[in-house]
Amino acid sequence: MGAGAVSKFEKHQQPGGRGRNVNWGAGTVTEAGTLFDPRPVLIVTGLAQEARIAAGPGMTVICGSSDPAQLRALLATVDPASIRGVISFGVAGGLCPTLKSGDVVVATEVMAGDSRWLAGFGLHEELIAGTGLGGSRVVLGGVVGVERVVVAQAGKAALHLETGAVAVDMESHIAAAYAAEAELPFAALRVVSDPAGRALPALAVDAVKPNGDIDLRKVLRSVARNPLSLGALVSTGLDFNRALKSLRGCRGFLLSGEDLAAADVEEVPAVA
Repeated sequence: MGAGAVSKFEKHQQPGGRGRNVNWGAGTVTEAGTLFDPRPVLIVTGLAQEARIAAGPGMTVICGSSDPAQLRALLATVDPASIRGVISFGVAGGLCPTLKSGDVVVATEVMAGDSRWLAGFGLHEELIAGTGLGGSRVVLGGVVGVERVVVAQAGKAALHLETGAVAVDMESHIAAAYAAEAELPFAALRVVSDPAGRALPALAVDAVKPNGDIDLRKVLRSVARNPLSLGALVSTGLDFNRALKSLRGCRGFLLSGEDLAAADVEEVPAVA
């Protein structure tokens, strides 16, 4: 991997975070002598756009529609024995001020409240290049899970200071807890949509339909009532589209098969 690509790969190691490579699914031995596990990987997303990017052979995709209760209910219907691992995949809010929309965060750990789960990050630089991540800036760091969208810049700054996490989402902590309970490998890849320095318009949160799609009619009605909100919505939309473009380039992370190593998932005490 060239020096220019290496410069895009950064580590934001959190206290207590450590990687321990394990097999991504137990697998069975084929005639060629290689391991093959026919079970799909469970991909956990929060929006319909993310789910559509992730969908494909070898994947079981669920979409929580930015609703933690709905996501937990969906996960409760998934038989852990039917899958070989769990990946949280989608966009996230940036907490680290240096991250921009479109930057890729590969989680080293996921945290929520007093709980912390180790995440697999068997993505060395060569694998990043091989899975199509080499075109984006890639950061290894902690991801914090929340139950409600963090919209304000001050809220993002406070969360970053409190946890040291570089990104925030509403699915990774739920997916990590599920994987830990089921003793399944877990990994998380999130692309920054709204950076730390940008507040999210309330409408960007309220316009999400129960199926995870964006309610465009609601957006247009809101803009008609308050034309001054258009600028913030356009900026948010540009960030979101940039993040989705980057996320599409990350799909190779899901397709890397047996080469994708993951860390054991375990819950450890939060750092004081």
